[in-house]
Amino acid sequence: MFKAIRNNYQHTVYACFIGYVVQAIVNNFAPLLFVTLGAQYGISMNQISVIISVNFGVQLAVDLLSPLFIDRIGYKASAVLAHLFSAAGLLLFAFLPGLLADPFAGLLTAVMVYAIGGGLLEVLISPIVEACPTERKEAAMSLLHSFYCWGHAGVVALSTLFFALAGVEHWQIMACLWALVPVLNLIYFCLVPVPFLEASGEESRGSGLLKNGLFWLMVLLMLCAGACEQAVSQWASTFAEKGLGVTKTVGDLAGPLSFALLMGTGRVLYAKCSDRVEITGYMTASGILCLIAYLLISFSPVPVLGLIGCGLCGFSVGVLWPGTFSLAAKKIKGGTTMFAWFALAGDLGCMSGPGLVGWAAGRAGDNLQTGILAAVVFPVLLWYVYQNYDRHSKDISNNHPAIFSHRL
Repeated sequence: MFKAIRNNYQHTVYACFIGYVVQAIVNNFAPLLFVTLGAQYGISMNQISVIISVNFGVQLAVDLLSPLFIDRIGYKASAVLAHLFSAAGLLLFAFLPGLLADPFAGLLTAVMVYAIGGGLLEVLISPIVEACPTERKEAAMSLLHSFYCWGHAGVVALSTLFFALAGVEHWQIMACLWALVPVLNLIYFCLVPVPFLEASGEESRGSGLLKNGLFWLMVLLMLCAGACEQAVSQWASTFAEKGLGVTKTVGDLAGPLSFALLMGTGRVLYAKCSDRVEITGYMTASGILCLIAYLLISFSPVPVLGLIGCGLCGFSVGVLWPGTFSLAAKKIKGGTTMFAWFALAGDLGCMSGPGLVGWAAGRAGDNLQTGILAAVVFPVLLWYVYQNYDRHSKDISNNHPAIFSHRL
């Protein structure tokens, strides 16, 4: 059985799918507990914003530094380390706040540890799947990223069920149970074959990427995609519970769960029709839908409309992250360095979006609807860039004909 796994790249893809589930656990378990942590440890909304920013800030730093060592130690060893840090961070998250005099310092330390794992996973997983010998890369990439959504949905659904049965005061047990997922996938990654995504020419050294105008356009898209997704995702549970006044169970199911399920649905839907739909047009429409969702959340007079806005936002952002990866992979051969830069830009957006929401909400008396409205700048910018993508790419093609040799 082990021999069959070691020689089968389909198992590599399966391990990558689970890798994104691990990243979903890392990014989305703590937000379910923001209200609980605030009550248990006396943590303010501004401190919660710091937790979010530290998570994605550390991931951003890992994105920046990872090209220096991933190609040296190999993708398999890096993937194993990513799962090790993820599991260790979740265990520390459960126990360290109660062991230190300052619980907030304990939470930050734990978040830093599992954020290292999350950052490595973001850099590693997409290029591994891109390098596997599979057809329909756009569909495969969108399907891969849908597993982040299913992981997110699973985190919300199973955690909510546990909290309803055992009580949210026993959240530490759930953190330990979630730590088992990266441990098991660590073992799986030790068994599967892991390919290597080759870069070519000047771009493999990074200097070519920095001179490529299309590359910087993609970096901007990744930043906006990350901000649009996480500005709502990270605050959905708190928004439903505090902003809309519904119970925690109802809020988690109708807010974060609907967001995750519809985001996954959006990615699977595109994966099924990717060979019939032009990706830039699809992503432009998604940007418009995202803007509508933000406005609905910000101005909804009744809770149900705000929750519908959360779900609509999830569906609209589903294709943005994997779609940008696929657009870039078609045009630029940048290897690990390119994917690391994209992960860095995405994580910068993931940090900036929720950070802006928390800052604006704090300035408005902890009004999260005002916070979400402040972050509307990201879907507006995203829509503008996608709307003008063809014109931008033509200009870049004229300036860099050797780099941009054919149209999508």
